[in-house]
Amino acid sequence: MSNIKVMDELLANKIAAGEVVERCSSVVKELVENSIDAGSTEIKIELVEAGTKSIRVTDNGKGMDEEDAILAFSRHATSKILDEDDLYSINTLGFRGEALPSIASVSDIVLKTSTGEVGNIIHYKGGRLVSNQKGDSRVGTVIAVNDLFYNTPARLKYLKSLYTELANITDYINKITLSHPDIKFTLINNGNVLLDTDGSGNLLKTIKSVYGLDVTKKMIEVSASDSDYEVSGYISMPEINRSNRNNMVTIVNGRVVRNTELNRYINDAYHTYKPDNRYPIVVLNIEVDPSLIDVNIHPTKMDIKFGKMEELCSLISDMIKKSLNTRTLIPKMEVKEVVPNDNYQELKLDFSQIFESSTPYESAVEEEVILINEDLIESKEVVEEVKNRLPELYPVGLVHGTYIICQNDLGMYIIDQHAAKERVNYEIYKDKLGHPDNNSIALLLPITIELSNNEFIILRENIDILRKMNFEVEEFGINSIIIKAHPTWLPAHQEDEAIRKIIEVIISYEKDFNIEKFNEKIAIMLSCKMSIKANQNITIEEMENLISDLRKCSNPFNCPHGRPTIITFTNYELEKMFKRSGF
Repeated sequence: MSNIKVMDELLANKIAAGEVVERCSSVVKELVENSIDAGSTEIKIELVEAGTKSIRVTDNGKGMDEEDAILAFSRHATSKILDEDDLYSINTLGFRGEALPSIASVSDIVLKTSTGEVGNIIHYKGGRLVSNQKGDSRVGTVIAVNDLFYNTPARLKYLKSLYTELANITDYINKITLSHPDIKFTLINNGNVLLDTDGSGNLLKTIKSVYGLDVTKKMIEVSASDSDYEVSGYISMPEINRSNRNNMVTIVNGRVVRNTELNRYINDAYHTYKPDNRYPIVVLNIEVDPSLIDVNIHPTKMDIKFGKMEELCSLISDMIKKSLNTRTLIPKMEVKEVVPNDNYQELKLDFSQIFESSTPYESAVEEEVILINEDLIESKEVVEEVKNRLPELYPVGLVHGTYIICQNDLGMYIIDQHAAKERVNYEIYKDKLGHPDNNSIALLLPITIELSNNEFIILRENIDILRKMNFEVEEFGINSIIIKAHPTWLPAHQEDEAIRKIIEVIISYEKDFNIEKFNEKIAIMLSCKMSIKANQNITIEEMENLISDLRKCSNPFNCPHGRPTIITFTNYELEKMFKRSGF
């Protein structure tokens, strides 16, 4: 008797559900993508208890007739691809034909659909057909998924808290709205509207709906193209950043995708403009011939492979760098008016309190917000090449031996003298390291450095790095080297410490040595060592010289670690703080 048997279709669907339907957000994703593929211009997502009790998706797409409505619950039934060749030119979000049968196998699902004629109502529970009835003729589809995972207790137990499940759904809906600004999306949980876009096709308006006005005002429009790719969208100014990569949204042919390498290039384009452990908000649309990408990697269809990855990464990196390098990026300090609430009422925890995109003060300046927003959305900023990106500044004093106070006709500026000097030194040392000369200084008293035996072995293998930097270095006894001369650009009176730091970097980069990364690390280290320290008083003349040097930098707005070198208070903000503006 044979031990191998063909699996029951219901069991096969439950197994498939383990990959396709991981949690409530997976169901929302599959249903919303089906609605988009059906040509919908309005999609409403209604949840009860973050989708654990009910998920209802209503669209105004083309709908289905009775035959298609029943067939849609069959495994691998799809209208989106017909043969193998179609896999190489996928233009729809869904194509695998697994979603509906997988969802139906682990829930109680009702499908109402119509093409404009007599509608159909299909009811499945636990993967089995319960009823097939006639319905109204409203064009479009309504799918209600109730009691998700009721028949798979292990998966039900796997679900996180309601807040976590709602956060995952909200995150997905935010991203899908950004990828389709021409569709009106409404997300409701327990009767509370969490997101409502207008579907106007204006991406900046959609960004405001997702991130709020403060972020939207500090987004930069970008675009670039080559023979294979067209890239457009918005990137945040460096001062707007987050603690994780989740807000770096990349969209390929209308599909929100994940690609670690692409995100790394986007983040690296902001290098020294922000701290390394912070990440920008980015929304980039990438248009490409479908034959150059492969989305058939994972059932979620979010992972993607590019045929010409290097060209795309280079295009995006150069686009972002060019955009940042042509703007004045001094953070403006804004005064927020908060209306005190004298009516102390019992606060009830509600999902909308957590996911509300507006900030606490926004209601206090609602009229101003509307005016600013309309002006922001409808106009396009013209960016010109900026030769001196830092305006003329006139120092007037020093606070705590750390912050230089400056002024000009536009307002007041505060410069962190240590961060500013770090930036100046960093660009000097990076240039010296990238374009080394043959100048060195002989030491009257050579410096002897003793290392552990394993460190000495690593350094001996890489000792040519020091020699190419114009160090005169030799082995000296057991596990020691002697430095007889060093390049002229080492910080005076700190040669010993600087040399030891350089050797530490060489040893630490042993397994993955890259000359560009090495030069970067050394430039940052030396710039910090040579900078004016905090609590160190300098003269007005020294302030003027520092500002002059800072103005010559390619990026005068951030130190090499990404911290701001300068902030500003406009005249209007100063007057508002002192109640002189009539606000």
